[in-house]
Amino acid sequence: MLLLIGLGALGGAVVVAVLTLVGAPTSRVDVARVMAVAHPRRPGGYLAPRDQPMRQRFVVPLVRRLGGLGRALTPTAAVARLQRHLDYAGNPPGWPVERVVPLKGLTLAAGAALGAALGLLFGAAAGAIVGAIVGAALGLFAPDLMVYNAGLKRQQEVLLSLPDVLDTLVISVEAGLGFDAAMAQVGQNGKGPLAREMVRVLQEMQIGKSRPDALRALAQRTTVADLRTFVTAVVQAGELGVPIAAVLREHAREMRIRRRQRAEELAQKVPIKILFPVLFCLFPSLFVVILGPGVLQIMAAFAR
Repeated sequence: MLLLIGLGALGGAVVVAVLTLVGAPTSRVDVARVMAVAHPRRPGGYLAPRDQPMRQRFVVPLVRRLGGLGRALTPTAAVARLQRHLDYAGNPPGWPVERVVPLKGLTLAAGAALGAALGLLFGAAAGAIVGAIVGAALGLFAPDLMVYNAGLKRQQEVLLSLPDVLDTLVISVEAGLGFDAAMAQVGQNGKGPLAREMVRVLQEMQIGKSRPDALRALAQRTTVADLRTFVTAVVQAGELGVPIAAVLREHAREMRIRRRQRAEELAQKVPIKILFPVLFCLFPSLFVVILGPGVLQIMAAFAR
């Protein structure tokens, strides 16, 4: 009886061992299949949170929180003003308002850190605090200033290219093209922001917006008074039935006159602008070169 019990126990142990050796890989394969279905593999493979790189664990959450800080510190009116300035800047593809507003939080933190470092470099703890406050304020408004500057440059380009665009419109209309086809010629052959604005007007008309509404939207996206006047004249000419060629010709002639007047105005400002650099930078060096030897001789004579 004891022998039978021992043989049975030995056989059971062998069976359990065999089942364990055979079933372990199968269970691991099944678990792997379940994990693959539940969590599809990504290009980098699945990583536990503690095994992820520092960028995923610290940098990304920090950037997300700073972006939330930028959104919290930007009121609705400021967002609307920022969107208007982005329209003036041409709505750069990589700078939507949804990205610029969180960026203000990042620049705030960077400015505060830089200001605190400079304050510690040139002063004590009080200097670091003041530097951090000033740097945070500058960093908070740095994206707004960048967008505003980009808008000013683009509107200046629009102002400079307006007479040439009007001349192209006049030539195209007088050659027999319609106003829409003339704008298409400007967008196809012209360069600069105004040509791109003409293309945008045509695209808005293609999606169902009327020509007056598309032109009024163009006037809202610019700060150039001459362009707004031109848009108003074209819209009124279309509503009143006035020939568009005459309106374009008159405005093109007026824009050429205004461009010449602006050039003359800038030329008249040059002497005033150059006065102070010449007075404080050029004259002292000339005085040193011309009067320096004489002063040295006078000093030597009095010394004897």
